[in-house]
Amino acid sequence: MAVPAAPRFKFVHSAVPGMDRAIAVVEASDSAKALVREAGELAAGVGAELLLLHVTTEDEYSDRRESMASIPDLDVNYTLDEAQDGARTFAKDIGRDVLDDVDIHPEPVGRVGEKGDEILQLADSEDADHIFLAGRKRSPTGKAIFGDVTQRIILEFDGAVTVVTS
Repeated sequence: MAVPAAPRFKFVHSAVPGMDRAIAVVEASDSAKALVREAGELAAGVGAELLLLHVTTEDEYSDRRESMASIPDLDVNYTLDEAQDGARTFAKDIGRDVLDDVDIHPEPVGRVGEKGDEILQLADSEDADHIFLAGRKRSPTGKAIFGDVTQRIILEFDGAVTVVTS
């Protein structure tokens, strides 16, 4: 798989001088894949651990559960554990695709919930000191109305945050 050209990254906030454990938030976009690549190269370069996190939102989980339940003659109960396993598999697959030639063995993590909560909880429980995530360009009004995960992470995480916007 061809890795997209690396986007320009903006170093947003730093409260730590080095990186020991980083989290890269995995999404399906090309910019997020490039971000995972950059996180992997940086983590490998400094000997840091890398966690690849994919969060399935509650809405995505509910939609999938409802669509699976609507299939006639199929008795399927899509559980929260299956959703987490699916998110972990997605993170693992993206990591394998974009980091195949980087000397690092990232740990895939799958979560279901609100993205900001799940990112911050994982960072806290794993004592992460760096978060890499893809953000979206939004107006200040859009952030106020719809919320903004990226802004929340920057404000609430006590560590370095690297953001790429698409």
